[in-house]
Amino acid sequence: MNEALFQFIWQHTLYRVTGLATANGEPVTVVSAGKINKNAGPDFLEAKVRISDTLLVGNIELHLKSSDWLKHGHQNDAAYKNLILHVVFDNDLPDAAGNTPVLCLENHIEQSIIARYTSLVQSATKLPCGRQHEAVRTITKEGWLSRLLAERWEQKLGDWNILLENSSEDWRNLLYWRMAANFGFKHNATPFLMLAQSLPLNVLGKHWGNLQQIEALLFGQAGMLDLTWEDEYPNDLQKEYNYLRKKYKLTPITSRLWKFLRMRPANFPTIRIAQFAALINQSVHLFSQIIESRSVKEIELLLDVSASAYWDTHFQFDAPQKNATIKSLGDSSIQNIIINTIAPIQFMYAIKQGGSDLREQAMLLLESVPAEDNNITRIWEENNWKPANAAQSQALLQLYNSYCSAKRCLDCTVGLNILKAKQ
Repeated sequence: MNEALFQFIWQHTLYRVTGLATANGEPVTVVSAGKINKNAGPDFLEAKVRISDTLLVGNIELHLKSSDWLKHGHQNDAAYKNLILHVVFDNDLPDAAGNTPVLCLENHIEQSIIARYTSLVQSATKLPCGRQHEAVRTITKEGWLSRLLAERWEQKLGDWNILLENSSEDWRNLLYWRMAANFGFKHNATPFLMLAQSLPLNVLGKHWGNLQQIEALLFGQAGMLDLTWEDEYPNDLQKEYNYLRKKYKLTPITSRLWKFLRMRPANFPTIRIAQFAALINQSVHLFSQIIESRSVKEIELLLDVSASAYWDTHFQFDAPQKNATIKSLGDSSIQNIIINTIAPIQFMYAIKQGGSDLREQAMLLLESVPAEDNNITRIWEENNWKPANAAQSQALLQLYNSYCSAKRCLDCTVGLNILKAKQ
């Protein structure tokens, strides 16, 4: 038994409610456990308890031992003077709380609950509950996953709100920045975001329809056009960029930020920048198109871009490849962008604009995308919880990272149901 578990047991009434009585023998009926208080003061607020024939409404304090009242100095704290009940696991010092009624739960808590909790938090496996989750109803787990997805987005969107504020509430800029970061994927997200922030969208807007100028601006601001090459293509971009850089007073980021090592050539930042240039060049009103998109198919058409012809035979400047291949964005990359940028920004826009339909649309959008395949989703699959779509795989990532890894079983709906199970 520990304090967190004891509070959990009280909050969810995981004790025998019959035969409850104060230390003085007065019968107790818990009408409402109250609201758990995570701040300073009593543990539960606005509780309702009937002692004998008197209904009391107020605050409750919980301790593992009644003597903890004195150890914590509550006798000198005005916040604890008008409690309606002192709930303890072990009543080792009955008069510690003065005249406050004491309820001891030690003999009302099944040892199986403590054992199940111990097995969860002391589990050496990657998932504390392992396959115990299979005993939890599917509808319960699906509801929990929906809340986890919203939680994941809310955490992510906290940083996005800062970006939106920094762009004077310009949603086009936010999409441009986040889309750029997404094109960097795992290894080059940060330099890609820095690149986009160093190159105003309105500057690119003045060159829509001219792919060479768009490429020159992006590659130049990426710090990749400061050498001398044999190929005509990079030299032409360099000349174009040198003119545009002076015209718009631009300062490039350093090329040292970009990562090429241990990456598949198709994911090289040079290829991703060329693909991003193609997207910018063809999408004058990308934000409005993204917000209005109602299906994965519509978004796939918007993101169906390929790097320019030079990149058919190159992965880097002056380094021709043997076999020519069109460097299109690809289904998995498009799905990644839908999952990590488009659906969240639709959700964020819906929250800001108060549109419940658009919020639902963002959720449904992810349900239309295949589940992700990564180390964490494979752990879930090994334990017989296979995500049906990207909405569920995102939620399971949140569950694993924020709950399972930290052994926060008491904050998890699955953990609650396992602890409540009759065994």
